[in-house]
Amino acid sequence: MTMMNDPLGDMLTRIRNALMRGKKTVATPASAMRKRVLDVLQAEGFIRGYSEVEHADGKREFEIELKYFEGEPVIAEIQRVSKPGRRVYSKVKDLPLVSNGLGIAIVSTPKGVMSDNAAREANVGGEVLCHVT
Repeated sequence: MTMMNDPLGDMLTRIRNALMRGKKTVATPASAMRKRVLDVLQAEGFIRGYSEVEHADGKREFEIELKYFEGEPVIAEIQRVSKPGRRVYSKVKDLPLVSNGLGIAIVSTPKGVMSDNAAREANVGGEVLCHVT
């Protein structure tokens, strides 16, 4: 078992790799933070959905259903912004526009994990977790 410093970065990498291989689903260990990020990806239409699977040894995983449009992955790029070694925070007025508004930034705010648009509506800033286009 290896030590994992960035579970969210690990999940994003698994998604990226699965999309490059054209896979329909990808599994990632379950955690509260990953669940919240997946909820945003699903709400914004970047993934079909996900389900939680509990294995015999008690380990929980999320089975993520990836989404394709005309054979191309819906997620063109998914990038970690704030890393354990370098956290990136943004005030609400400084929230980045990803691909001129075509993509989203997923932000961890005091009101929960949400897309940059939802954060602007709620008028909260926070930690910029990742960009998705």
